[in-house]
Amino acid sequence: QVQLVESGGGSVQVGDSLRLSCTGSGYSARDNHMTWFRQAPGKGREGVASIYPAGGGESTYYAESLKGRFIISRDNARNVVYLEMNDLKPEDTAMYYCAAGRRFGAPWNREHEYTYWGQGTQVTVSS
Repeated sequence: QVQLVESGGGSVQVGDSLRLSCTGSGYSARDNHMTWFRQAPGKGREGVASIYPAGGGESTYYAESLKGRFIISRDNARNVVYLEMNDLKPEDTAMYYCAAGRRFGAPWNREHEYTYWGQGTQVTVSS
């Protein structure tokens, strides 16, 4: 049984940093695409960043607007995927979800292409 559990969310101030974690069981983060999405109140789910195995190492995708502030990484030994978020802004306020099981060849940022989801962790950024 696949389980994804997010943690690390919280309430912070503008300019602060947070690191979210997604711990997987029944699923290898090292061998699969792992993606972070977020959903702000009243909005659809948005792809944030994705990490996947490539050429013996790994490659990443980011939402264009978040490049340079957000960093996705992976600890293979612990089967954990991280999302480091820096210089947080009020518009980063959202529920953040970890997803896996992307349909092969599908765009990384389409939520319906993923099979497995965590329960989410809330991030609130106040000015």
